[in-house]
Amino acid sequence: MNNVLRWGILGSGNIARQFAADLHHTESGQLTAVGSRTLQSAAAFSAQFKIDHGHDNYEALITDEHVDAVYISLPNSLHHKWTLRALAAGKHVLCEKPMALNAEEAEQMFEAAQTNRRLLVEAFMYRTHPLTREVVKHLHEGRIGKLQMIRTSFCFCIREPMGNIRLNATLGGGSLMDVGSYCINFSRHLTGCDPVSVQAVAHKGAHGVDDYIAGTLAYTDGVISTFTCGMTVHANNMAQINGSNGFIEVPVPWKPPMVNAKFMVKQSTPTRQDRLKVSTPAATTAPQTHNVDANKPLYALEADAFAAVIQGKAKPFVTAQETLGNMRVLDRIRHQIGLEFK
Repeated sequence: MNNVLRWGILGSGNIARQFAADLHHTESGQLTAVGSRTLQSAAAFSAQFKIDHGHDNYEALITDEHVDAVYISLPNSLHHKWTLRALAAGKHVLCEKPMALNAEEAEQMFEAAQTNRRLLVEAFMYRTHPLTREVVKHLHEGRIGKLQMIRTSFCFCIREPMGNIRLNATLGGGSLMDVGSYCINFSRHLTGCDPVSVQAVAHKGAHGVDDYIAGTLAYTDGVISTFTCGMTVHANNMAQINGSNGFIEVPVPWKPPMVNAKFMVKQSTPTRQDRLKVSTPAATTAPQTHNVDANKPLYALEADAFAAVIQGKAKPFVTAQETLGNMRVLDRIRHQIGLEFK
């Protein structure tokens, strides 16, 4: 590979368009090809993003000699198959989350990456934003004392259910796989370990996948993490990290903006609900608001972080061990809620 990492995108849906748009802002990458199911969609995608090579099938994309790395934005059920094929074709792979339908598939994918001496990383793009690093830094520096609880939510409302892959069980749909995977990755990243116990309850809709779900993960040293996620429900989509001496709030943890991404560090006496009109206690200190800027859009940060690993300048922003740990938690939760993929 030369100094420019030549990207091919597998798929032409919404997430592929976001990645393609941001890729033009990278320092290390160039978008050279796209693979779609039809010539019409490949041509339209190529015209929109000024791509030289548009393919009307996936195989042509992964064997394209103009491509060094493949971004896989396909439905969850296709991640395993096309990651294996791309790796065998000598391409590096950035695969959308969740990595696969289950941990067993993910293990096979990382084994193939090692065999073919190619990089495979799960695309949790929020991990590459400096906001995430700053939050973790403040936690590890003891700004809120001992970590005790992590609370996260990631919800949205599907407006057009017809044909939506998130509602299709055969494609690995459901809110847990789509957005709950972020919440689990976040708590495992902060604790640095696997949960010792996992409990979850879910509501299943007419399509057979979880519409919304709530879960609790217990970690060593007394840390508890709770999460809520859904595709038919409203929520604040914030992350809160609670410690013995304060807490950190992250208003937009999953897709931080390029400019003025914020988090707040708060140390205060918890408000007593029967004394809401009482003045602020003397022990309370003013919240500290931290603004974090990135030098490029979110998916461009991810692409450059991926290229840096290939160039030997950095370690993977999501390691294989993290991905496999995340997949095992997802497996346990799906078993509890009765969501099994065939």
